[in-house]
Amino acid sequence: MLIGAMNHPQNDLLSEIAWMKKLNLDFIDISLEPPLAASWRIDPHEMRAALDDVGMTCVGHTAFYLPFASPFESIRKAAVAEAIDCLEAFAVLGAKYMNLHPDRFIPMHSRKFWVERNLVSLHELHDASKQLGVALMIENLPGCFNTVKELAELLDEVPDLGLHLDIGHSNLQVPYNTADELIARWPRRIYHVHLHDNTGGHADLHLPLGAGTIDIQRHLRALKKSGYDGTITLEVFTKDQYYLAHSREILRKLWDSVH
Repeated sequence: MLIGAMNHPQNDLLSEIAWMKKLNLDFIDISLEPPLAASWRIDPHEMRAALDDVGMTCVGHTAFYLPFASPFESIRKAAVAEAIDCLEAFAVLGAKYMNLHPDRFIPMHSRKFWVERNLVSLHELHDASKQLGVALMIENLPGCFNTVKELAELLDEVPDLGLHLDIGHSNLQVPYNTADELIARWPRRIYHVHLHDNTGGHADLHLPLGAGTIDIQRHLRALKKSGYDGTITLEVFTKDQYYLAHSREILRKLWDSVH
C-alpha cells in the first residue's frame, strides 16, 4: 500500500512535489486544475523529471466541476476536450489512472437526463484513455453517486471504468457509510482510494484521521480483505503538515494491523 497526498491547485506544482517528498510520501495525487496547476500551465515533461528525481509516482485527478452532463452540447464537448488534455498530460507523467467526477450540477433536468449525458462523455473519453494508456475511474460523490445503486448507473454501462473510492465521501448524506458495500460490489474495480475523516451529515470536512466519527479501521479491513493493495491519498486539508504526517502514521499502523 502506498500513501500520498494531493497538491493544492493554488500552489506551484514543483514546490508541492518537494514538500511531499520531505514528508516521506510515496506519490502525489496531482489535481490538474486552475489557477496554477491547470493542464495548459504545467510542463508535464518537467514535472515527470521532477517526480523521477525524487523517486515518486503520481495518480491523476481532475477538477470536480467539469460539466460533463451540461445540456449545452458545446460546453459538454469542451469539458471532454479538457479531460483529454489532462489524459495526455498524465500519460507523460506516468500516471496509470485518472479520476473523473460525475457531473450533477444540472438544474431543471431529471436524473435520467444527467446520467445519460455523463455516459455520453464517459464513452467519448474511453477511447482516448485506451489510446493513451491511462485508465479512467469515477469518484463516488455525496448526494448523487454514493451508493451501489447510484454508481451502477455508470459503472454497469462502462465495463472498463474504474471506481475511485472516497471513504470520506461515502460517509456523507447517507444513513450509514457505504464504503463496505461499494468495496463488496466492485472489489476488482477499485483503482484508487481517498481517505479523510468527517462527522457525517452534509459537511465534507476533510479532517485528519481520528478527528471525526468514521470507523476507519473497519473500512480499511474491508478494503484489505478485498485484495486491494494500491494507492491511498490522505485528502487531509490543513495548513499544518503535522496533521497530515500524523494521519500518515495512523494509516500505516492501521493498515499493518488489520487482517
